[in-house]
Amino acid sequence: MHKNLLYRILLIAGVVLVSVFLAFPLQKRINLGLDLQGGMYLILRVDTSKLAEKAKIDAVERALEIIRNRIDQFGVKEPLVQIQGEDQIVVQLPGLTDRTRALDLIGRTALLEFKLVSGDTKLIADALAGNVPEGYELKEVEKEKVLLFQAAELTGDYLETADVQFDQSSFGQPVVSMKLKGEGIKKFSELTKNNVGNRLAIVLDGRVYSAPRINEPIPSGEAVITGRFTPDEAKDLAIVLRSGALPAPLVVEEERTVGPLLGQDSIRKGVAACVVGLSLVFLFMVYYYGAVGFVANIALIFNILLILAGMGLFHGTLTLPGIAGIILTIGMAVDANVLINERMRDELKTGKTIRAAVANGYDKAFSAIFDSNVTTLIAAFFLFQFGTGPIRGFAVTLTIGLLASMFTSIVVTRVIFDFLLSKNKLKSFKFKAFIKKETTFDFIGKRRIFYVLSGIIFIIGMVAVATRGSQAYGVEFSGGQLQEYIFEKSVPIESFRSSLKNIGLGETMVQQVRENPRQVIIRGSQDSADAIQAEFKKSFPGNKFEVLRIEKIGPTIGRELKKKAVFAMVFSLLGILVYVAIRFKHMDFSIGGVFALLHDVILTGGFLVLMNRQIDLLTVTALLTIAGYSINDTIVIYDRVRELMRTKYKMTLKDIINLSLNQTLSRTILTSFSTLLVVVSMYVLGGEILNSFALALLFGFIIGCYSTIFIASPIVLACRSLLKQAR
Repeated sequence: MHKNLLYRILLIAGVVLVSVFLAFPLQKRINLGLDLQGGMYLILRVDTSKLAEKAKIDAVERALEIIRNRIDQFGVKEPLVQIQGEDQIVVQLPGLTDRTRALDLIGRTALLEFKLVSGDTKLIADALAGNVPEGYELKEVEKEKVLLFQAAELTGDYLETADVQFDQSSFGQPVVSMKLKGEGIKKFSELTKNNVGNRLAIVLDGRVYSAPRINEPIPSGEAVITGRFTPDEAKDLAIVLRSGALPAPLVVEEERTVGPLLGQDSIRKGVAACVVGLSLVFLFMVYYYGAVGFVANIALIFNILLILAGMGLFHGTLTLPGIAGIILTIGMAVDANVLINERMRDELKTGKTIRAAVANGYDKAFSAIFDSNVTTLIAAFFLFQFGTGPIRGFAVTLTIGLLASMFTSIVVTRVIFDFLLSKNKLKSFKFKAFIKKETTFDFIGKRRIFYVLSGIIFIIGMVAVATRGSQAYGVEFSGGQLQEYIFEKSVPIESFRSSLKNIGLGETMVQQVRENPRQVIIRGSQDSADAIQAEFKKSFPGNKFEVLRIEKIGPTIGRELKKKAVFAMVFSLLGILVYVAIRFKHMDFSIGGVFALLHDVILTGGFLVLMNRQIDLLTVTALLTIAGYSINDTIVIYDRVRELMRTKYKMTLKDIINLSLNQTLSRTILTSFSTLLVVVSMYVLGGEILNSFALALLFGFIIGCYSTIFIASPIVLACRSLLKQAR
């Protein structure tokens, strides 16, 4: 065996061993995202607008520490609490799905005050009549109206600790006992000594929890809050009191809550789509390319192992879009093998030996494989830069997958071929022919027909977008709240609409999931989850339901996400434009490629709106993926044009482009078809969340194949003519 081949085999063996070590056990090395294991993701804004300038300086840092202390005492496993930007705090709570309790625990200001209760009957009568005297406030405690002095006698600044106890005198009812410290003990002792016989109200965030009568001085600095608490409510109250008061109110700008049922369902459907997609690709490659296809399949298995190893190395987080990235990488990894195999077929047609065909096939396919992967990496880079959470997970997975596929398709398969050739085990290739004879279509001559066709599709899509207006966009861009529930028994959609009208939400959009009528999705502009859940319990007694997910986006975050989506799109297209211009040394190639990308992205967006799907962050991810993938096929043709321009220098550019399109027609269709196999499996099996994403890819890849042939290449010719005229 040749020494160089032996070194390469040892290299691959080493990579395999390291990959296995890094990838397994998966559950220890790869974290599951909130969308797969359930949990909450919050972006909180610290509202410092009413604070003094001095208090604003470290308000966000103080709020961060208080929130972290509350969460740590709450017992959430591996939470994430960090500052984002100038006044935002990001909170991730894996596994926690009781949103009402979590939001109350985190967002409660926890301003504790001790206020005296007035016993003046005349003042009380005036207050009850609607004339609250200045310096007083009328409150309610246990259905009794009480008149409090507005000024607090003591605040929670002196609180040392707070714990849950059980009051035996009231049948073990949980209460919160408090102990003051330092100067607070002295002040509390004097307060109770000077007001024996009066009532003292314990007020938290403006709510009076209890107003007991002072029977005797309390020198110990201890007090008790009663209020008919459940054990969890008493525990949470003790936590927020111990953690201290927030320096400023918190505003929930973004919330994403995923229930455990949806997380488990997402894993199950994602894995099923992955297995089915991989199986379809395997069968296709073996059917179409025989033994050569089997070699490609070995590389695909290795490719998946490398992706898992890469994520294990960085302790990456696997999200639902990340699973989509793995599925998509499977299809895109096949593209490189198809390019190599088709190049080897071309070499065999010219009478080359198998050894020469393999060597030349790899050499001639390399530039197209390299360029197409780099352009997709550019799109993935900007997705990571401007994406959030799961979208970043998709970008990371896609990047690792693309790098892995380049290694496996160029290095691993080549080593296998060289090994088989060295052992005389590879004596012939038996390829099927997608197109029996090389075609001679005049694609350029028919370009105006396809310009008109694209124009018609574009106009239809834009009319659909204009007609739907703001409803064309998901909550990430338009703001509002999306809720998804699953019931034990299906409920008629009209019953849902009637129950929402009962609480003043008649304009809210209600949609039952097509695959499962027990699931319902509600979209609206208000934060209405608590009210809707209370109404469901009232309207559908006995029909239990679970929260699958709740997504809330405030207007500020919505504008920010929309801006980031535009930036990601613009910078991706500019990056691809610059790269193609540099690689092909002609601006007309670059303009043609980017024009085709814009064509694909705009037409896909219009198609989704026409299909009554909303444009959200996952859709933008799909559009950028389409842009990165669409340029792949275009680069294959450009690569052939560049190659023919060196040898067919007597032919016109029009004839060279036509010849290139005909010579690469088979592989253009084959690469799109192999990727569509996994996209279709994602669309059918991937579940509700990935459905629109897969539909966008499905249409985008088809329209990308069309634009590569009928739009991108003719635009090159048009640009060349315009540039000549300009000179």
